[in-house]
Amino acid sequence: MLDGVVPFPLDFAQRYRDKGYWRDRPLAREFADAFAAFGPRVAVIDGERRLSYAEIDRLSDNLALNLLALGLTPLDRVVLQLPNVAEFAVLYFALQKLGAIPIAALASHRYAEASQFTRLAQAAACVYPERQGDFAFAPMIARVKAENPCLRWPIVLGRPGPGELSLGELIERPATLPKAALAALALDPVDPCIFQLSGGTTGVPKLIPRTHNDYVYNSRTAAEVCGVERDSVLLLALPIAHNLPLACPGLQGFLLSGGRVVLSASTRPEELFPLIEKHRVSHLKVVPALLIRLISHPAVTQYDTSSLRYIQSGGQRLQPEVRLKTRALIPSCFVQENFGMSEGTLFFVRRDDPEEVRLETVGRPISPDDEVRLLDDDDNEVPDGEVGELCVRGPYTLRGYYGAAEHNAKAFTRDGFYRSGDLMRRHPSGNYMVEGRKKDLINRGGEKISAEEIENLILSHPAVQNVACIAMPDPQLGERMCACVIPRAGHNLTLDELLSFLSGKEIARFKLPERLELMSDFPLSTFGKVSKKSLVEMLGGRP
Repeated sequence: MLDGVVPFPLDFAQRYRDKGYWRDRPLAREFADAFAAFGPRVAVIDGERRLSYAEIDRLSDNLALNLLALGLTPLDRVVLQLPNVAEFAVLYFALQKLGAIPIAALASHRYAEASQFTRLAQAAACVYPERQGDFAFAPMIARVKAENPCLRWPIVLGRPGPGELSLGELIERPATLPKAALAALALDPVDPCIFQLSGGTTGVPKLIPRTHNDYVYNSRTAAEVCGVERDSVLLLALPIAHNLPLACPGLQGFLLSGGRVVLSASTRPEELFPLIEKHRVSHLKVVPALLIRLISHPAVTQYDTSSLRYIQSGGQRLQPEVRLKTRALIPSCFVQENFGMSEGTLFFVRRDDPEEVRLETVGRPISPDDEVRLLDDDDNEVPDGEVGELCVRGPYTLRGYYGAAEHNAKAFTRDGFYRSGDLMRRHPSGNYMVEGRKKDLINRGGEKISAEEIENLILSHPAVQNVACIAMPDPQLGERMCACVIPRAGHNLTLDELLSFLSGKEIARFKLPERLELMSDFPLSTFGKVSKKSLVEMLGGRP
């Protein structure tokens, strides 16, 4: 096993095998069956491009062999920053065949994140687009490579510059190694098949090792709960590397089931509705902010949406009014709320749940062996109906972050339950209701932002004496970040000045504060800490 990965205890691993959850087959072998069974069927649609199962199999074979010839080997880590394009699928399956471990970064991440991921994982390669909007990746990746000798292969989707390899050429150029070279690789299903990223509260992201065994089970089980069938069609507009679009059931679950996946680089309603009509989309993944935009746009009644059977909403709580309005506008679909985490356990509302349960809860776990405890501050289980911190363990929930022994001691109970930081209440139906969170995160449209990370950056501004970043309610995105700042004596600060300063820190744009409040002092809790709850209450009524 890769050093730094926390294994499942042997007795639990045996239980999961005995119950058939773990099949001890690497992801590549699981998908080999799907590629063979559904060969001529269309698997992925990207604009006018259509790739069949057989074509993805052939192209990912060729890419894997070319990467192997370069020197990439099993368990090497690869920072993956591609947007929603067909090349993502080809590369993802190539890395699985090679046994290399993708790090599920985003195209929106910038130097601060890319350098952290590379350093933490000691990544050997990074794959990225030539440009994203007006941002050119090459100078950023060159800096990351110069600072991290482990990074040997910068691979670009687009025109390669000096020192870069072309992903397109690696996909298309005939491999010199025989296909048998892949079959000869020893892949262990208890090793990680991907590193997902935590929404942790500290400035340093944690890497989540998802094993071949647990990730296959994750996707297969989610596909069953979400009604995925051979003729199902999924539209992905959310970032494909995220856990929800990739594996819950996502790309993985649909292709394991014989379905097809339509990719969109845009989340604009005027572009998504034509895709729904054209491809007879049956499943759509959204966050509440996206769903609100969709149902508020005139296109919702201008296109045929009758093929939609499931709109799967995750990332943050969906208000009942949004669900009811969606059902009125698109009567054919079931708005299926889910609550999940890249660390593992998934909760889904079921189609046959009573109406009030569907409106009020985020569902219940998808596996019979998902164990849920709601704990108080002393680690005692709270009585039914009371609020406690969600703590979970099970056949697809991690037992530790990668290479983070000190953090793991705090993030898990002594008996291996992951402390999610989310506050929940058990509904009389057996489903669960989200009541808030303990972790200091801002949930902006499903993207989790560490308040501490941004506070540390703002504190380095010469005009700032102290800062507290808080989540302010927002009807579209759920939450937006407000930076509450105590300026140094004789200094002033505007939001534009702060944003200009933070942009120089080269972080993803979604992490930037959208509101600034200058204050002379902060309210304190009884323990002498800044009371963010009081700050939210103080500012809640202001425009």
